[in-house]
Amino acid sequence: MDEQQSREMAAQLRQPKGDEGIKTGEWMSDGNKTIILDTLSTLNAETNDRILEIGMGNGHFVSEIVSIDPSISYSGCDFSELMVEESRKNNQEWIANQQAEFVHTNGISLPFDEHTFTKLFTVNTIYFWEDQWLVLAEFKRVLKTEGLLVIGLRPKRLMENIPFTRFGFNLFSKEDVADLLTENGFEVLSVAENTEPAFELNGKQIIMENLVITAKKAV
Repeated sequence: MDEQQSREMAAQLRQPKGDEGIKTGEWMSDGNKTIILDTLSTLNAETNDRILEIGMGNGHFVSEIVSIDPSISYSGCDFSELMVEESRKNNQEWIANQQAEFVHTNGISLPFDEHTFTKLFTVNTIYFWEDQWLVLAEFKRVLKTEGLLVIGLRPKRLMENIPFTRFGFNLFSKEDVADLLTENGFEVLSVAENTEPAFELNGKQIIMENLVITAKKAV
């Protein structure tokens, strides 16, 4: 992957667009399967939960949440209009059942009332938060008082070895994320470090890991 290809990949991962964006959404669903499922396991969707996801991509894993119980409702927000469209196509049943909705938003201004959600999660979006304190302030605003925030990401020491992360990615260690949350009004409850199956990138086998960090609003 040369520099131009790396730049194009980074741009698509940030905000998928066009035909390549559809392929990127599919690639993310496949390549991120383990980190998403690890995050959902920590999220532990339960009866009557109202759940918000920031950056759901093509919505491939929404059924993993709403199929648990008909009382669970899900809202997905994405920076990419294309991914919102793809999510709606892929989740027509859950939209018809009024268990799922998908909204286009920049992530800084969320179109929801205060104290709306019992749980909020996001996977592999933290790298793109340009105004981190504004993003986390919105998370606090829309979460219920005892609501949970779950963040899935890949650790800095591994991500910095991937060529496209040089272009527009902010990388974090587990300590970096914990400090960011603490400084912005959250209390860190747990940090899970998970090993993923190896995958191939540019002809090389890469051993990947993920971090899943759980927090709540600080009192």
